[in-house]
Amino acid sequence: MDNLTEYLFTPFAGGLFLGLLITFFTWKSGFAARRSLKREINRVEDEAKILQGHLNTQLKINAEGNESLQAKLELLREQNENLRVNVSELQQKPGRGELRQLSIIENAIGLMREQAPGFAQAWEKAIRQAEAEYQSSEGGLKKLVRKVLPTLGTAGIRLEEEKSDDESSKKAQKEEA
Repeated sequence: MDNLTEYLFTPFAGGLFLGLLITFFTWKSGFAARRSLKREINRVEDEAKILQGHLNTQLKINAEGNESLQAKLELLREQNENLRVNVSELQQKPGRGELRQLSIIENAIGLMREQAPGFAQAWEKAIRQAEAEYQSSEGGLKKLVRKVLPTLGTAGIRLEEEKSDDESSKKAQKEEA
């Protein structure tokens, strides 16, 4: 036993003991660090899985929303095209052009009665004015009034004609008297 104690207290044994002690503490801290890193890696992987699930859910929701918007957009485009075709068909219906021309001529005749001195010049001027009036009445309130009450559009001309006829008859009566 004396030999054993002599060997234990020699500088070689002391250095060996000190080296093993440092190695043990290094190994222990490395083991603890590995265990800590494994826990951290597991936590990060779980968090990544959760975030991936949230991302997938969000992408599905966005995809469904985009699909519904695309479907609505396509439906609206189709309706717009159908309405455009219907409007063009209604404008090209037989009788529509004749009705337009009849309305223009009726307005022109009303204006013609007011401006009768030179028939040809007055007729052309009256047609141009009637066409301009018809073009201005193609939109807005005049168009609505003309569609709801077709005779109201020409009523103004008829009233003016009646007034001018009344005035001429009054003048003629005064001249006779």
